[in-house]
Amino acid sequence: MKKIAIAVLALVSSIANAGELYNNGPVVGSNGLSVIAPDAATYGFGNQSNVGNFVADDFSVTAGKSWDVSSLSFYGYQTNAGGFSFTSATWSIVSGNDVNSGTVIASGTTSVTNGGLAGYRVSDTALSNTQRAIYQVDADIADVTLASGHYWLTWGLTGTASSGPWQPPTSDAREGNAAQATAGNPFLQIEEANSGLSVELPFAVNGTVSAVPEPETYAMLLAGLGLVGLARRRAVASNSRRS
Repeated sequence: MKKIAIAVLALVSSIANAGELYNNGPVVGSNGLSVIAPDAATYGFGNQSNVGNFVADDFSVTAGKSWDVSSLSFYGYQTNAGGFSFTSATWSIVSGNDVNSGTVIASGTTSVTNGGLAGYRVSDTALSNTQRAIYQVDADIADVTLASGHYWLTWGLTGTASSGPWQPPTSDAREGNAAQATAGNPFLQIEEANSGLSVELPFAVNGTVSAVPEPETYAMLLAGLGLVGLARRRAVASNSRRS
């Protein structure tokens, strides 16, 4: 019976694994810097939620999986803040291919905590500049379950410093489909002002990922539980006859 119980427990425990579910980084390079790309000129994109400025980027939950999301990690800076200065994140998770017309699965305004200094946003001519310290901004949220599919994460931040908050792109300067909404208007794909290139934005989704068992797996699980129950009943019956 012990062997059967161990097998059943192993099967159950394989269904869920905790950890970082998705990371759209990198935030900085191995040198701790996020360097403005060649031909680009923008340090960061405005995502000041108090004036209706937000940014967005997408992610997918693979087929056969579901996610129980418990926290979100954002990355931003406030120029010359001198330390962690963020106070809240206003966010939403939107299901669908279009961030403007998709279905809002969950949203909220959440107090944030300091996830640590990630590095610095700099130009290629001022690599030692520390005015724009990029911090990880963590927001613990009420658990949200996401089935397999395509999603958008939108977010804006507030802070106590006078500049920003500002959203840096990923440090690898890859192109993508990140979007920005300003003054409460619809989201539009971000194009870097000088180069005209699109961008990706760093963020992370954290929680528990669960495999959705195939019918055969359910059958094995039920059969195993049945065998455990049968063995237990036999043991109880045997003990009652000996008493």
